[in-house]
Amino acid sequence: MIVFLSFLKRWILIYFILVTCSCVHNKEAVIKPELVDYVNPYMGNISHLLVPTFPTIHLPNSMLRVYPERADYTQDLLYGLPLITTSHRGSSAFNMSPLKTLTDSLNPVNNYSYDREKITPYSYQVYLDDANILVNYAVSHQSAKYRLTFEESEDAHVVLHSENGALSWDGTAVSGYQLIENDTEVYVYIKPLVTPEHVSVIKEGIKIDDTSAEGHHAALVLTFHDEVIDHTVDIDYGVSFINTDQARKNMLREVDGKTLMEVKNTGKSIWNQALGKIRVKGGSEDDKTVFYTSLYRCYERPVNISEDGQYYSAFDGRVHDDNGRAFYTDDWIWDSYRAHHPLRVLLDPDKEEDILNSFILMSEQMDRFWLPTFPEITGDSRRMNSNHGVASLLDGYRKGLRNFDLNKGYLAAKNAIMEKTLAPWSGMPAGELDDFYKEHGYIPALNEGEAETIPEVHPFESRQPIAVTLGTAYDEWCLSQLAKELKLDSAYHYFLKNAYNYRNVFNATTDFFHPKDKYGKFIEPFDYVFDGGMGARKFYGENNGWVYRWDVPHNVADLIELMGGRENFIHNLNQTFSEPLGMSKYSFYAKLPDHTGNVGQFSMANEPSLHIPYLYNYAGQPWKTQKRIRRLLKTWFRNDLMGVPGDEDGGGMSAFVVFSQMGFYPVTPGMPVYNIGSPTFDTVTLELSNGKSFEINTKNYSPENIYIQSATLNGEVWNKPWFSHEVIEAGGVLELEMGDRANKAWGAAPEHMPPSAEPLEQTMK
Repeated sequence: MIVFLSFLKRWILIYFILVTCSCVHNKEAVIKPELVDYVNPYMGNISHLLVPTFPTIHLPNSMLRVYPERADYTQDLLYGLPLITTSHRGSSAFNMSPLKTLTDSLNPVNNYSYDREKITPYSYQVYLDDANILVNYAVSHQSAKYRLTFEESEDAHVVLHSENGALSWDGTAVSGYQLIENDTEVYVYIKPLVTPEHVSVIKEGIKIDDTSAEGHHAALVLTFHDEVIDHTVDIDYGVSFINTDQARKNMLREVDGKTLMEVKNTGKSIWNQALGKIRVKGGSEDDKTVFYTSLYRCYERPVNISEDGQYYSAFDGRVHDDNGRAFYTDDWIWDSYRAHHPLRVLLDPDKEEDILNSFILMSEQMDRFWLPTFPEITGDSRRMNSNHGVASLLDGYRKGLRNFDLNKGYLAAKNAIMEKTLAPWSGMPAGELDDFYKEHGYIPALNEGEAETIPEVHPFESRQPIAVTLGTAYDEWCLSQLAKELKLDSAYHYFLKNAYNYRNVFNATTDFFHPKDKYGKFIEPFDYVFDGGMGARKFYGENNGWVYRWDVPHNVADLIELMGGRENFIHNLNQTFSEPLGMSKYSFYAKLPDHTGNVGQFSMANEPSLHIPYLYNYAGQPWKTQKRIRRLLKTWFRNDLMGVPGDEDGGGMSAFVVFSQMGFYPVTPGMPVYNIGSPTFDTVTLELSNGKSFEINTKNYSPENIYIQSATLNGEVWNKPWFSHEVIEAGGVLELEMGDRANKAWGAAPEHMPPSAEPLEQTMK
């Protein structure tokens, strides 16, 4: 009996330990972070030099976006509370300032000392410490809720402000508008859930009894008494680009009757669903934070501005029926065509079709049937150089997207390249500069001291002749491929010939793309690092000759031949990553402020550089792509306030991070293939819209094992450093065996290099 009791006690103890361990395990499972919890909106909020990231609160691709207004993360004061940001990294339209007391001199917008700020993609919380006011906020697609808690206050006041517009109280709510650019108006409907005791306006700092204000700095003051509000003011509001009644409808549809927590939980669920289209295993917690933060930034733009079946278009100043399809804008195509659009093709092809359809609608709505370059809420701002929307049309079509009019898209793209001037930052019709390009196949540069005579040329942005020549050659390759899809043989051959125009500015003596004057002579003497003034704009564009040396994404094979073969191509690539700045950082960045994130003359901080590390795959050294990518990710993209190397451009650069951490990248949008890099996770799973999934699995995964030893694709040996889009669409598994020493033979054979444009001579036969 004693033995039995001892045995029983032992098993009871074991059972207790097992149950306890199980409870601990279950508790850990409960507190395991959801995907949205990995997002750190503060990542990159302190810039290395130019524009930081912004901790934006919004739902995926939604119209309503806000972020705390301050010059930089290091700024000590908040500039009121925002109601809507109408463009990426723009300032707020409308503003709200809660006050405990009213002074003799009132500001329409107040600065606040603050503490305990907490930002998620779907919510905001901050304590205004001098004012003793706690702020809670939750966002929906076109409306949101504020909760303002006034601690130990007899009265509470809320100042509402329109920079240039009008605000009016009707006894129930405040409605009004603010005029932004291009005669575009944004409307608001603001409803406090408790009626204020008094409403007044601010004129020249003085509170005056009135219920409406109009003009610059139009401001209303809503006054609430403590015994009514119990220290708390809840405010619902909706926004619209159509009218105030639509703003009211948006509010009623999305947040009316819901608690702040309900709106937050809905937003959290929406974000988890969006981020959950890619699931990763392995890697560090910081790796996951960088990944999901980058993916979150890819959902900020463009924004869906359809409202109950209608949308306001600044491209023609009219309200349109959307015919059941969302209308999207605020898309800086020069940045986003490279990786942002291709990522969306994988994750949300239906949305990408609607975005491409929106491009075509914009073209029809504008005075001239030209594809947009920088479509914003306020219309197309025609910024940067080239017309790369054509690449997104081709890329979508070649990857199976069909729900947009390819004929119209082709014509709009062709007109933007043939009828609009190629001069950067201009929406003027083609002129003398364009005639020269069509005749000679390059944009001519000005010699030292030569005056500009072309009216289309922007006085600061200049001609950017190499950037424009190379960018247009790629655009015309895209046109040739669209013409091929449409069986327009004559146009196909014409544009394919022009796709080789980069050859016209290649200097075989130096292996650089070198500006030529109108007489066909290279500008001499010439410095590929520093010549061209601010941002090298007189010859290149934001980046110097070392970056534009590689700007032939559609025909890397021909670039290798121009440089004399694989060995010299690799030598030039290596030199790009090792070439010194050539002067102090202070002097270098004074000339090239966009050219940060340096590894030698390579700049991780600007979009024209994103494909460069993958070019080793084309010349027989994929192991160096693997090495470069992992080092660049580790060095420049980190889970901290300076964790982004330059202007992130609302997804333009972050998409590079998402692709590269997964282990592949679209070097040539419009060519449905992906270059293989080096995954930062044990497993990556893409959940596709067709119900299938594509996995990238690594064997022997560890942070040190960055080199591919061997690979299989769906169980078959795979020796190519690339794969096709069809492979992803069909679903399956790419398995990579990793190691800490390079396998220099894997993917190195010439027959395994990624594809490039078809040879020009072949098409002429």
